Amino acid sequence: MSATKPLAIIAGVGTGTGSSVAHRFAKSYTVALLARSQSTLDGVLGSIKAQGGEGIGISTNVTDPESIGNAFQKITQAYPSSSVAVAIFNVSGRTVKPFLQLSLEDWKSANDVTTGAYLFSHHSLPLLLKHAADEPSDYCPSLIFTGATASVKANANSAAFATPKWAARALSQSLAKEFAPQGVHVAHAIIDGPIDIPRSRDHPGLKNVPLEDRISPEAIADTYWWLHTQPKTCFTWEIDIRNAKEKW
Repeated sequence: MSATKPLAIIAGVGTGTGSSVAHRFAKSYTVALLARSQSTLDGVLGSIKAQGGEGIGISTNVTDPESIGNAFQKITQAYPSSSVAVAIFNVSGRTVKPFLQLSLEDWKSANDVTTGAYLFSHHSLPLLLKHAADEPSDYCPSLIFTGATASVKANANSAAFATPKWAARALSQSLAKEFAPQGVHVAHAIIDGPIDIPRSRDHPGLKNVPLEDRISPEAIADTYWWLHTQPKTCFTWEIDIRNAKEKW
């Protein structure tokens, strides 16, 4: 695949949803994958290349300004002639504790995800705006956030999980209204239900959930692609993704 193809930058590439999203976008774009684990990145990237795709994987802490700044610098150095067509923030913490058992460090660590969403957006948007201005394209440049049930509904013991998810949702809504007139499509996807990924299969509370009651990560990836291909005349800001049996 030519390195002059547009880029898809995807943060939070694990073995589940992030991997499926990376594989889907690698069918059309060169991918730049960000995650903390280099071994996970190498595995996903190896699979993509085996299928004819191309890309780079960079071990990154998206909550750290220096780390994410270095990652974007490496991306632009590796692909100086490639514009950025899409950026996807798939990062999430998972701190679930009774509120009075939450330490201040727990709280700060959980809310670092909000900082990560800000930093990722701050680095991505100038590149997406440049793509909108300079590159004739079939699809509008897009910034997509992965949300969760906790983005709109905070349950007991989920204060440290729901707070940053609500914040990322608010950020995405503000950015959607600010940057849509400039040709950048910002979207937020609420993933409402268990996803069929290794972590949920091994989770004590989810391991008995039947396969048909789980959300397919490949279907999520296809939905993200659909969001990316929407025309300016029909931008979706928020979508709620669930399996057919999930309780509302």
